[in-house]
Amino acid sequence: MSKFSAEVEAAVAAARAAGSLLRERFGGPRQIRHKGATDLVTEMDQQAETLISRILQAAFPAYGLLAEEGGAQFGARATRWVVDPLDGTTNYAHGYPFFAVSIALEEAGQVILGVVYNPILDELFVAERGEGASLNGRPIHVSAAHELGQSLLASGFPYTAWTNEANNGREWNRLLKRVRSLRSDGSASLDLCHVAMGRLDGFWELNLNPWDMAAGALLIQEAGGRLTQVNGAPFELYGRTLLASNGHLHAGLLAALAG
Repeated sequence: MSKFSAEVEAAVAAARAAGSLLRERFGGPRQIRHKGATDLVTEMDQQAETLISRILQAAFPAYGLLAEEGGAQFGARATRWVVDPLDGTTNYAHGYPFFAVSIALEEAGQVILGVVYNPILDELFVAERGEGASLNGRPIHVSAAHELGQSLLASGFPYTAWTNEANNGREWNRLLKRVRSLRSDGSASLDLCHVAMGRLDGFWELNLNPWDMAAGALLIQEAGGRLTQVNGAPFELYGRTLLASNGHLHAGLLAALAG
């Protein structure tokens, strides 16, 4: 039994409960608010977050919580959950079936467990530091691709893309003719999971929040991949940018992104 098996169990229960709620209500009419020109929030983000918070707080009342819709809740403590109740809100609001629930546990600044659940495909990704990564209970590993020209990558665009020149357009164009193909799926946590299991060979983004990448980043590390910031600096959960790869492609991706 691992050191954090009880925490993993609670995170899995919360992710599955929230995922079930999201799946049941998927495709129905939505109440949509705008946090920015292209940054949406639905009533389901808030309902899923409330459900997750209730489950996690009941199981571990001494832990804090940092969640997308509620900010820092019940204390900014040394050990806290980092939660995105609906990663892929825009997809969800449009009826596009690519979204996830992401739950991580951070202890003294280090992510020690991560759970990402895709309720549409019933795919549960779990990682615990030092214990490996899995999909539906089976171990997963990054791809073996060594050639950038044979790789499939994913990325995304910030919600400030309309107004900010740092909108990932230049980086996208730099890689467009160097890789097999690019994808923009709208859920950073799932993209990271797909790198961890080898469906994708790499992922980068310029403006992420900790709840977007906490669980997925640990999955990458535990599946044998590599993480840095886009400029090559060491990965930081609160560093905003992220480049994740299978490791073999990392140097080439850093060079391509730098232009």
